[in-house]
Amino acid sequence: MFIIYIDDRKEVLNLLWFKKSKDNFPIIKCSYMLGTIINLKVYGENAAKGIDKSLKRIQEIDDKMSVFKEDSEVSKINKNAGVCLQRVSKDTYYVLETSLKYSDMSKGAFDPTIRPLVDVWGFGRGVERVPNKEKIEYALKLVSYKEISLNKDEKSIGLNNKDQSIDLGAVAKGFAADETRDILLKNNVKSAVIDLGGNIFTLGSNLNGDPWRIGIQDPVKPTGTYMGIISVRNKSIVTSGNYERFFISRGKRYHHILDSKTGFPSENGVISVTIISDNSIDGDALSTCAYVMGLENGYKLIQSIPNVDAIFITGNKKIYITDGIKNNFKLVNEEYIVA
Repeated sequence: MFIIYIDDRKEVLNLLWFKKSKDNFPIIKCSYMLGTIINLKVYGENAAKGIDKSLKRIQEIDDKMSVFKEDSEVSKINKNAGVCLQRVSKDTYYVLETSLKYSDMSKGAFDPTIRPLVDVWGFGRGVERVPNKEKIEYALKLVSYKEISLNKDEKSIGLNNKDQSIDLGAVAKGFAADETRDILLKNNVKSAVIDLGGNIFTLGSNLNGDPWRIGIQDPVKPTGTYMGIISVRNKSIVTSGNYERFFISRGKRYHHILDSKTGFPSENGVISVTIISDNSIDGDALSTCAYVMGLENGYKLIQSIPNVDAIFITGNKKIYITDGIKNNFKLVNEEYIVA
């Protein structure tokens, strides 16, 4: 989910370096958590304090929700699949409960039980390969968000069948971005850019009092090349695209956004979806929903949700923008056409 953002002097900023304004000096810290690079650029006298508290909170979330940590709550849920429910923190319970809301809303296009399918493709483990038909068919039998059991009173979660597993990676970064925003606000920070591996949250305005200008990645160009700019305040911007993680086998390109109905990478003409929303956890889930659902159904879904907008890019370089963000979008690459 690579998105570029543009500073007050309208200079493109790369992921790991920021130019300081001569009048205002932001505090900038980088870290690696949640399987991605974390960049926090914060203004104000409480910036350092807010950043330190935020990084501690992000680490807590990673420790609870990482599928790659044996002692995480998610790993314990997966180990007990088909056996018993696992008590979890209110954080993990909330994130999974929110995930299931979007699973219902998208009729399974977004499914937190996708992990067995991700594993057979090898994404996230550095062993990507095209699995055989039998492995895909078996994995598909395990993918069903309706097989998740919840006990709200005890804050416990379980999977009904052995070998099932959940993965909250598609929403954990969004939750962490929202938590970071809340911590900064509690510390009286009024201006910041929160970047969790491309999950962007723009807090307040830039140094000139204007909206933050966010560059949207061109999905067919190298990372850092943008095809459009949106201007926003206090908004989350999250993109799902087929350029993020992929491998090539026998001349064919396979990306990591899997369709839980076919077992293969989603192919419906859409190559990128950017969600603009008030909360990043919603944008995280909805970017996957809309991508897998495709242009027609995904566009209808986003239009039906208050205070949420989207930018769809199709393989023929057409851009479809929902009503609420059209006036805030500027096309900067003439190879694309706004439909």
